[in-house]
Amino acid sequence: MHAVSEELRRAGARGRTAQRLADSPRTIKRDVAALQQAGVPIWATGGPGGGYVLDAVATLPPVNLTPAQAVAVAVALAETPDAPFAVDGRAALEKVLEVMVPGARGDAERLGARVWVREPTNRRSPAAAAVEEALLRRRVLAIRYRSGSGEVTRRRVEPVFLARPGAHWQLAAWCRERQGPRWFRWDRIEAADLTAETAPDHDPAIFGTPPDDARTVRSPTAP
Repeated sequence: MHAVSEELRRAGARGRTAQRLADSPRTIKRDVAALQQAGVPIWATGGPGGGYVLDAVATLPPVNLTPAQAVAVAVALAETPDAPFAVDGRAALEKVLEVMVPGARGDAERLGARVWVREPTNRRSPAAAAVEEALLRRRVLAIRYRSGSGEVTRRRVEPVFLARPGAHWQLAAWCRERQGPRWFRWDRIEAADLTAETAPDHDPAIFGTPPDDARTVRSPTAP
């Protein structure tokens, strides 16, 4: 279904016929219906050559990103595959590359071939997607956590924020079992399940004073 929405986004106002989108028109109708139910603004067009069109509000106009800017984003993503929302970052980069002005993407790819990075040692946590979703939707998480000593515990936590105070990303969360604020190294979160319960707000100050050089990523130019 993601491929269908991406193909429609690339097609723009021209749209795509059911035959162009899939071998089976019945299958594509089912996929399009599922996307529409999920809120994706796809419209059916009738008549000869009719098909499906993605509403312009869901597409991006040409992006005036320079090849150097595109490569800078690619380098940042390649260097930090374990970072929060890294998977979404790579998907966003692909979208930007696809709508760059003509010729710019080729320049970006040629420039990118001249920049090498080493394979990072840190790996993305298997529970990363659930942690990200919990932060996005403000949900309580049920986790299985392995401590530095190897002890495995199961807890319900209320995520507050993610930070990297040292070599590893940490989840700052209110632990219901310990009834207090706790730091969880997120590569030690072996499993995480999103619950339907809304997580209450907590003052980040309960986790201590951040370093002087720490800042949120809300604005890269913020002090």
